[in-house]
Amino acid sequence: MNNPAPDADTVRALLRQVIDPEVGANIVDMGLVYEIEVGADGILIRMTMTSPACPMGEMILDDVRAVLADKLPAWPADVALVWEPPWNPSMMSARTRENFGW
Repeated sequence: MNNPAPDADTVRALLRQVIDPEVGANIVDMGLVYEIEVGADGILIRMTMTSPACPMGEMILDDVRAVLADKLPAWPADVALVWEPPWNPSMMSARTRENFGW
């Protein structure tokens, strides 16, 4: 690829634009993004949902893909939905936990 690779922090900052509509918080601060890998062939995001039954799961995944395609079009993104480790509220940022009163 001719464009310089974004670093994981850049990708993470972009993912903060993706909001979980059920709770109104971004997916990074919710602790849903487990891993960001940037390689020669593109970007791999490993993430989860708050529950396997999350009714907004597909929409959130679509939003992740859309943000990355819009902001980093030269870097194809693959989003892997994983369930291990299971998400729990302790994975949220301290500020987000505080916003929820936890």
